[in-house]
Amino acid sequence: MLSGRRLDLLDPSPFDIEIEDIAHGLARVARWNGQTIGEHAFSVAQHSVVVEEIVAHIRPGIAPKWRLAALLHDASEYVIGDMISPFKAALGVSYKDFEARLEHAIHIRFGLPAKNPVEIKKLIKEADKACAFFEATQLAGFSEEEALGFFGAPPPAYDLHITPLSAPEAQARYVERYRTLAEAMGTVAGADAWHTE
Repeated sequence: MLSGRRLDLLDPSPFDIEIEDIAHGLARVARWNGQTIGEHAFSVAQHSVVVEEIVAHIRPGIAPKWRLAALLHDASEYVIGDMISPFKAALGVSYKDFEARLEHAIHIRFGLPAKNPVEIKKLIKEADKACAFFEATQLAGFSEEEALGFFGAPPPAYDLHITPLSAPEAQARYVERYRTLAEAMGTVAGADAWHTE
């Protein structure tokens, strides 16, 4: 990793995970395999910030830790990239196990339970699909009817206009959002204790 950390992909340690590495990687991973309109790809980092915002819209007053879980919902992709769901399924259980181990390490690193409760997992999935609806119709050439068929309708009274950011902008926004949520959780000072150099 650019931070100097060496992450063992088969046995990832929370001690080797840094938010800056996640943000850097996700800001350079394109949603839709880059098949979107605009000067910049729509990055997983920007997508994650939007999903966190949608979670807060659907469930006003939700605890900051669950908003952080939403921000980190695709964090494993900083190492393994973004794969479409059918391809993940085709790779089978071993891929899912690998992804789950990495997600657990990320969660532990940032003060979250290793696995999200089922209710939170469903909420994040709902927000993820809502974001995908807007991405599909505004960036990826889907008609509204097609997007509704794949992702369902976005939450009532929520609207979004997407302008893909450059990688440095998406990276900065992701880190900024993380710091705001970590501060709200009271974990910013504790997070610094993970730095050993």
